[in-house]
Amino acid sequence: MDYLGDILEKIKKKPAAYLGRPSIVCLQAFLSGYNVAQYQLGVPLTAENPLDGFQEWIQQKFGIESSQSWANIILFFSQDERDALDSFFELFEEFQDRQKSLTGDEYIQVK
Repeated sequence: MDYLGDILEKIKKKPAAYLGRPSIVCLQAFLSGYNVAQYQLGVPLTAENPLDGFQEWIQQKFGIESSQSWANIILFFSQDERDALDSFFELFEEFQDRQKSLTGDEYIQVK
């Protein structure tokens, strides 16, 4: 199974090829399906996930304390689903840079 960071990089380059249409809602559904596939294949939960901590980081960044998903929070602060998808990739890169500076670890950069 491909590393999720690599898949996100591919989605950023050609979102319609992976999501059907460039939409943060479709991205969230795709990622949910990816998680189900991992579970079905028995991929251990200890496998690295570049989105670990992203939900909490988004809530803190936008000052949201509700249980809204990261996708819904980004969508709320965007013009439409396409704009939200573009914002996701910008925010995800910022999140990874922040994580990298805190831990000193290398994270894949979605280009």
